[in-house]
Amino acid sequence: MQVVIVLPQRAEQVQRYVAETALPFEILIDGTRQVAKAYGVWHRIGLDAWNIARPAVFLIDRDRSIRYAFIGRSQRDFPGHDEILRAI
Repeated sequence: MQVVIVLPQRAEQVQRYVAETALPFEILIDGTRQVAKAYGVWHRIGLDAWNIARPAVFLIDRDRSIRYAFIGRSQRDFPGHDEILRAI
């Protein structure tokens, strides 16, 4: 299993965040927001902010099929750890 985080932000912001947090998994920068748009998590105008991606979790098999998907309704909406572990 491989954990990858996709951040739809500018490279400078992501690099600063990675340097500060030392996360134990790979971070991919989606500066053009193409990935966020392709997965349906990007929204231009929302109640929380403008031009942001909703929090989301996708479990993708080796054959590229989506086995689990969670897309938050707001910036504070995340699935619980137990729910993700059950999906894995």
